[in-house]
Amino acid sequence: MFFTFLGLKAQQKEQKIDTVKTEVVNVVTKYNPKIADAKKIKKNPTISLLEKNEKKKLKYTIQSAPVASTFIPKSGAVKGIKIGSKEFIYDNYVAAGYGNYGTPYFEAFLGKIDRYNNEFQLSTKYLSSTNNLKDIVLNSNYTNFDINASYKKIDHYFDWKVILNSERDVYNWYGLPDITYTETTINNIDEEQIYNYFNAKGEFTFNDSYIDYIHLNTSYFADTYKSAEVLIKLNSKLDLPVYLFNRDFNDIALYSSLELLNGKFKNSYNVDDEIKYSIFTINLNPNYNMEYLGITFNAGVNVAASFDSENSSNNFYVLPELIIQSPIVEEYLNIYGGFTSNLHTNTYKQFTEENPYISPTQSISQTLETSNLFVGFNGKISRDFNFNIKLSSKKEENKPLFLRNYSKSNGTTNTYNGINLNGYEYGNSFSVYYDDVKTTTLFTELEYEYSDYLTLGVQGIYNNYKLENATENWNLPTVEASFSAKYKEDKWFASTNIFYVSERKDALYSGLFTGEINDVETVDAFVDVNLNGGYHFNDQFSAFLKLNNVLNTNYQRFANFNTQGFQILGGVTYKFDF
Repeated sequence: MFFTFLGLKAQQKEQKIDTVKTEVVNVVTKYNPKIADAKKIKKNPTISLLEKNEKKKLKYTIQSAPVASTFIPKSGAVKGIKIGSKEFIYDNYVAAGYGNYGTPYFEAFLGKIDRYNNEFQLSTKYLSSTNNLKDIVLNSNYTNFDINASYKKIDHYFDWKVILNSERDVYNWYGLPDITYTETTINNIDEEQIYNYFNAKGEFTFNDSYIDYIHLNTSYFADTYKSAEVLIKLNSKLDLPVYLFNRDFNDIALYSSLELLNGKFKNSYNVDDEIKYSIFTINLNPNYNMEYLGITFNAGVNVAASFDSENSSNNFYVLPELIIQSPIVEEYLNIYGGFTSNLHTNTYKQFTEENPYISPTQSISQTLETSNLFVGFNGKISRDFNFNIKLSSKKEENKPLFLRNYSKSNGTTNTYNGINLNGYEYGNSFSVYYDDVKTTTLFTELEYEYSDYLTLGVQGIYNNYKLENATENWNLPTVEASFSAKYKEDKWFASTNIFYVSERKDALYSGLFTGEINDVETVDAFVDVNLNGGYHFNDQFSAFLKLNNVLNTNYQRFANFNTQGFQILGGVTYKFDF
């Protein structure tokens, strides 16, 4: 601006001297300085130090001394850790296969989690056998189908989940006793039984709250013979803050449950009277866990109240429990023991899962476990060898046992007292027999991890029974054992399961149309060998093969109910993401 001002002044002075009139045009532009316009300091600053502040030259010498060394280099190739290739995990899969005995198989799982922490899951499984067993005059096929859907929402203060489940199972009472049945009688037997199950669950899990969870479970179970059962159960867990009074104590966990069981059967096995049952149970179980001098204590008491409205029976129980665990050799040997007691509610659905060939004529009752005293050792012999040994003595009141029903047919008729017989009234079904039982059990379990690819396991159970009223421990095995092995590498996978069950006892009746036990039948022991394996073609596609009852043993799981012989089922599995 200064130079411009001088330029303008100079022009004005020249205009006064010049005799020629001229026009002046002033051009105004914006000044945009550039980096190149700035002046740079080219000289480096120098700092003058006093002579006494100058660094002195360091002089040193090294005195070597011999040092003893235990390191001895070894020649050889460098070894690395084999971790294998990383397997890609997919959220969904579909599996399908087919086997002998006309056995189609299908299984699928679909899951999705969106960006709003909503989790959706859908799963289904179908397994059926359409061919009948050899030398069996009645149908022996079966069908198992179930489907499950769930939705889960994760919120800031709590998570909640809704689960819907449905099952449909088809079985046949094909185990006729040793009676000669005419062809006409056999053709008029309707041996099919269908079980339908519907279940809805609601689960709430709380974060940073004295309430840990609340679970609500409702279910409905029915069969072909108009039997129906409804079970409603509410469970919760609360943490009582004892630390507010003394910070040296842990919280007390309070478990509680409300349970309502209601059901009916069209008739009993002996008479045509309808059977109804309705049991309401309340449970409160405070539990406290603490550690002192390396010993872990878990103590609690279960206060239970049971109300049986159909039998006008009300009961109140105080059931204590104490579990103690302590190390003997740190990380290698532990000792544990304790005393527990509990009240169990039996259901028709539970009985059909253990024995699908029971008749729809049961008396449903609760089982009181008055005491269960046990002591055991667990730990590991080496880094790869784990073990567990436990000795227990348990007393139960009204323990359910399965006992075969007597036949209402002599082999030539399909009626009894002028009434047509149902498909389960030919001595081909089971009832539940309740008795007070004391069981002494020795349980052993060993597991050995041979390598990163192979794991072996052995389990054995020995039971000694003492019954209050029954002459035999009906359908309870004395010895049960199993052996398992699992092998898995990058492409191949295989497993085996071998089961052994000792002989069991069942009843023989003195004659037709009577429930008087005349003799005892021994159901033979059996060994069942199963092999499973497959091959992964890639991360998504694989093939599998299942071999069951490899020894082709014609054994009986229950009296007169033979099982299928050698079974083979093969198929493929496909994994994917949406």
